Amino acid sequence: MPEKRPPAGTRVIKLPEAELLPDREVNFLELVELRASVRSYTQTPFTLQELAYLLWCTQGVKMPIGKGGSMRNVPSAGARHAFETYLFIQKVEGLVPGFYRYLSFEHLLLPLAEQIPWEESREAFLHAFRTRQAVEESAVTFVWVAQIERLLYVFGKRGYRYAFLDAGHVCENLYLAAESLKAGCCAMGAFEDAEVNRVLHLDGVREFSIYAATAGKVG
Repeated sequence: MPEKRPPAGTRVIKLPEAELLPDREVNFLELVELRASVRSYTQTPFTLQELAYLLWCTQGVKMPIGKGGSMRNVPSAGARHAFETYLFIQKVEGLVPGFYRYLSFEHLLLPLAEQIPWEESREAFLHAFRTRQAVEESAVTFVWVAQIERLLYVFGKRGYRYAFLDAGHVCENLYLAAESLKAGCCAMGAFEDAEVNRVLHLDGVREFSIYAATAGKVG
């Protein structure tokens, strides 16, 4: 499956259309030079449009290509795109704090409040990260979850290697997209995999957390 499908009838949140996101003029060399890991954020929330922009830049689907593949805004081995984007949202205008998942083909947000209750799960999620402060202050923490069969089906065991390479492509796009918003971002590799998997209801074998990153507004 090219995307983990929500149960029929599940409530979803429509994001601003990718085609309607504003163009942003950037000096690319300056963007690359200024890219840095930022671990402290203000209380200013992202707008829903800004969140949509970050999601589109990191996992937006430009075109499905059949046999479960897709062309997106990042490269992926064999165009397999094995990731689901889970979101730990604390400060986004119009959204209740909680856990969400990005439905990339439809450019929608899926609230996970019923599966992952906020009050019961927030502390466990924060505790799983070595750099807890960055997650606690973030407007949004992205967690990329590998649906590894999408890669193993084509590449066999070598698909595990490609999953880690692909995660780097996605996170670098988040850095550059955040910098273009004058926001901050920090990649998170030091976390307790089993605990994050438990909070997100992942089995740790067929689907597992592979990488994460915080993002938020800076002063």
